[in-house]
Amino acid sequence: MLNAITRSISPNMGDCELTHLERKSINIQKAIQQHSEYEMTLEKLGCKMKTASAAPDLPDSVFVEDCAIVLDELAIMTHPGAESRRAEVKGIAEVLTPHRKLFYIESPGIVDGGDVLVIGKNIWVGLSNRSNSNAIEQLQKITAPFGYSVKGVEVTECLHLKSAVTQVAEDTVLLNPNWINVDIFNDYKIIETHQDEMNTANALLIGEVVLYPKAYPLTAQILKNKGIQIMELDNSEVTKAEGALTCCSIIFKT
Repeated sequence: MLNAITRSISPNMGDCELTHLERKSINIQKAIQQHSEYEMTLEKLGCKMKTASAAPDLPDSVFVEDCAIVLDELAIMTHPGAESRRAEVKGIAEVLTPHRKLFYIESPGIVDGGDVLVIGKNIWVGLSNRSNSNAIEQLQKITAPFGYSVKGVEVTECLHLKSAVTQVAEDTVLLNPNWINVDIFNDYKIIETHQDEMNTANALLIGEVVLYPKAYPLTAQILKNKGIQIMELDNSEVTKAEGALTCCSIIFKT
């Protein structure tokens, strides 16, 4: 069984951290509706929902992915790169405590879960404004006893590694070649995003179904042509907060 941790939209989401985007007005009621549809879709796909305590004073708190890296054997609580987001971690740790032994990334290490891509026993960590090499060293030390390999990946022009590459099938990744070195993933089948669409590499794989934003029909068609089963969702409001589909949940096995 899969579990999905989510958290409600903060009414102060408009004050979110931004790195690459200009600030735009966020329709909070629309964001709440879209997030509810997202949660219902996860449940329809077989996820058992687990809701973290609301954090209305933390504008980015819906982006639970950044707070934890959950593996089959353990969970690693992150030390987010933006200081304003570090208070988000406690509430997610409370939800995970019954399910995993918890480890913690400590300063001077910084890492956001959005910079971490796990496929099997391979863990890639984006070297970005939000994650650094010290955190990678800590992750390797924590996970090595369980057979994991941790590697740093340079990313450019985007917030997180999973802005540039995500898994869309057991042996396949969706990747923006402008933001990451394609050769890193030569052991996998690679689907490249459409050159006329930006921010299109973030997709959420649940079982054999990929959740994908409605805003990017050209890349969606590429995925369909490659035999990927997708379900399209509207996530326009969290996108304004530099969020994406993977950001809004933590998916892990029972």
